[in-house]
Amino acid sequence: MCGIVGYIGKREAYPIILNGLKRLEYRGYDSAGIALFDGDEIQLCKTKGKVADLEAKFDKTTTTKGSVGIGHTRWATHGVPNDVNSHPHYSNSGDLVIIHNGIIENYASIKKELINRGYVFKSDTDTEVLVNLIEEVKKKENVKLGKAVQIALNEVVGAYAIALFDRNKPDEIVVAKLGSPLAIGIGEDEFFIASDASPFIEFTNNAIYLEDEEMAIIRRGRDVKIRKIKNDHLVDPYIQELKLNIEQIEKGGYEHFMLKEIYEQPTVIKDTYRGRLLADSGILKLGGLEDHISKFTNANRIIIVACGTSWHAGLVAEYIFEDLARIPVEVEYASEFRYRNPIITEKDVVIAISQSGETADTLAAIKLAKQKGAFVYGICNVVGSTISRETHSGTYTHAGPEIGVASTKAFTTQITVLTMIALRLAKQKGTISQSDYMLHLRELDMIPDKVAEALKSDEKIKVIADVFKDSSNFLYLGRGYNFPVALEGALKLKEISYIHAEGYPAAEMKHGPIALIDEHMPVVVIAINSNHYEKVVSNIQEIKSRKGKIIAVVTEGDTVVKEMADYVMEVPKTPESLTPLVTTIPLQLLSYHIAVMLERNVDQPRNLAKSVTVE
Repeated sequence: MCGIVGYIGKREAYPIILNGLKRLEYRGYDSAGIALFDGDEIQLCKTKGKVADLEAKFDKTTTTKGSVGIGHTRWATHGVPNDVNSHPHYSNSGDLVIIHNGIIENYASIKKELINRGYVFKSDTDTEVLVNLIEEVKKKENVKLGKAVQIALNEVVGAYAIALFDRNKPDEIVVAKLGSPLAIGIGEDEFFIASDASPFIEFTNNAIYLEDEEMAIIRRGRDVKIRKIKNDHLVDPYIQELKLNIEQIEKGGYEHFMLKEIYEQPTVIKDTYRGRLLADSGILKLGGLEDHISKFTNANRIIIVACGTSWHAGLVAEYIFEDLARIPVEVEYASEFRYRNPIITEKDVVIAISQSGETADTLAAIKLAKQKGAFVYGICNVVGSTISRETHSGTYTHAGPEIGVASTKAFTTQITVLTMIALRLAKQKGTISQSDYMLHLRELDMIPDKVAEALKSDEKIKVIADVFKDSSNFLYLGRGYNFPVALEGALKLKEISYIHAEGYPAAEMKHGPIALIDEHMPVVVIAINSNHYEKVVSNIQEIKSRKGKIIAVVTEGDTVVKEMADYVMEVPKTPESLTPLVTTIPLQLLSYHIAVMLERNVDQPRNLAKSVTVE
């Protein structure tokens, strides 16, 4: 979940690394640090807090000279966020300096052994243990840094992406990966290292993504040498051309990345189905699906594994797969899936959903499913990510970089992909009529315009946010396809405003949550025209009779709920199976405006990181 950056080449490393850390701060922002080699010594500066705090401290205390360096922005695991626990970390001799994303699970036993050998530790981190283990191996085995890293990593248990260098050999950086992402940007006589490509996209569009249990020795002016950590075999590097551009990772005039990404949804939904959907011709094709469609149509069931917002997208998919394609679906938290000895067979299809493609729990679920013989299909946003490589096949969402920690456009593009898969399977199986199929294609093609229409309610939603910004609790209710949207709306509010919120199926309100309702409890009800409309109206009446405050998401032109609710947020009329794509929009905006009014850090909410690469 931390962000790592490195550079070796002909330029000054400091501005490249500093700017790279700013772009990766969504991955962790408890503390930050940079280590540079100025030709004589390693110059290290690190601090608790944001990258801006590091920049201010650097300007006052440390030289910025040097054409080799590494930097880190931290999401704390071992050791509280403070200056001492911040990365980079030195070895005891001061010769080696390291940055690390991940967790070394057996660090305590290694630390105990190193202490017995005379090593002294300043921090509480597992990372300082790792760099000293590498130093001990280097001395004991009398080997070069790369070999010492390889031997040491064969002794550790856990996950890591690391970068380190030796002040006695400052023309090389050694990197390695297991479970946490690591990219190497290839320039002309220069190399860039980062957790993703955003720190170096303006310098090169060529990158190598390390696979698990691979390490690379990056030497100034030479080719990158990649080896397998376990068996020392050389690996031919695959250089991938990046599709990212600098405009995608800037705010573009918006106050926050989250707001920008909310407003990008009409465009990115269209990008997601572009080239896959030709509605007027009745054509729907997904490249990753076509060659494996029989795996789905002959499956006993589909198991969806995901975490957080992606799990909510999976819940929406459960409704649409079972409704249209008539395939049984189970939706699992990836974090629990592998720990309950799940029953998986060769007749199952597992769909793994992750925005980053690096979610540790989801990757572990994929490995388990593959071991059991299931066909595994990935849905993710980041091209070249680990999930895209570990699954048998899959589909990219094409949402573009999502920098805001609270996911928005990832949710709608994931639902778009899942809807297309369900429709394609329904067509293949004959469980949908031709007229209904064509209707869904045309309506899906119109979703970007409907999302754009829903966004026009922004100013009205801001007024509602101002009324309820000081509330201590929220309840979110939905039925059918919009029950997962209620869960997602509550999650968004919790994530960025720190207000307690819970989502429930509307009918479950009577089985407990109704006890919480009084005149101080705002209840957000998704009450669009659907098969459940009359039932939801009854639920609203129950809330009103207990003096609850109703904020309703309604279909344009609604009159019944509009009369009953205290406040309404309108969305365009849409077939029920596609409504989550529009009903989620006002909930995103409501959460955003409440958080801004409460002066929260919307893009970097406390204790959260964008890509959860550790358990």
